[in-house]
Amino acid sequence: MAKYCQITSKKPLVGNNVSHSKRRTKRVFEPNLHTTTFFSEILNRSFSMRVCPQGLRTIDKHSGIDEYIKNSKDANLSLEVKKIKRLIKK
Repeated sequence: MAKYCQITSKKPLVGNNVSHSKRRTKRVFEPNLHTTTFFSEILNRSFSMRVCPQGLRTIDKHSGIDEYIKNSKDANLSLEVKKIKRLIKK
């Protein structure tokens, strides 16, 4: 499974660990992902997604997964969420 948020599209970042002597070694900053199940009231079905805390707050702000997906532009959504959006539009 890919390490990115399906709502906000946050992905791993590459940076450096810096020691006391200022040596730099490469490292990866992973997003804080949680596997969460959302229930769609329109489809009467639940969906499991990997979401970061910012994505959870965004869904809460839009009062549910259905409203968030309906009001979002396709360019901002992942492939899995675009499939759910097509099902909601039917």
